[in-house]
Amino acid sequence: MQSTTKELKEKALAVMDQAYSPYSNFSVGAAIRTKAGNIYTGCNVENVSFGLTICAERNAIAQAIATEGPTMVLEEVVITNRNSEGDSIPCSPCGACRQVIAEFAHSETQIQYEGKNKEDVRVSMTELLPDSFRF
Repeated sequence: MQSTTKELKEKALAVMDQAYSPYSNFSVGAAIRTKAGNIYTGCNVENVSFGLTICAERNAIAQAIATEGPTMVLEEVVITNRNSEGDSIPCSPCGACRQVIAEFAHSETQIQYEGKNKEDVRVSMTELLPDSFRF
């Protein structure tokens, strides 16, 4: 049975509670569905030297690759967030995550994140990163 966007959002919200974010107090959860129909989740894991922080999206993608291998293809990505007050804020994937998502996505892969007024924003990979780097 194919997962739904609602199921992915529920999983992203649940894994967000596992985030390690003592420096920013900004927790992020991600749930992805691959072409094979599998679901993987990830949360952000901060590090005191911020550059070593692992974003939720890249965490979930790494788990998918570790399980399915390097030919894994993303079909859908759902991202949630919460600050220390418990509020979600408008937040699209960072530039590094956009490029990593693009590495394993196709042009119509769907990405959903929280936008203004707590509304879900849903875009294709091409809309999220129109000129992704390719060799």
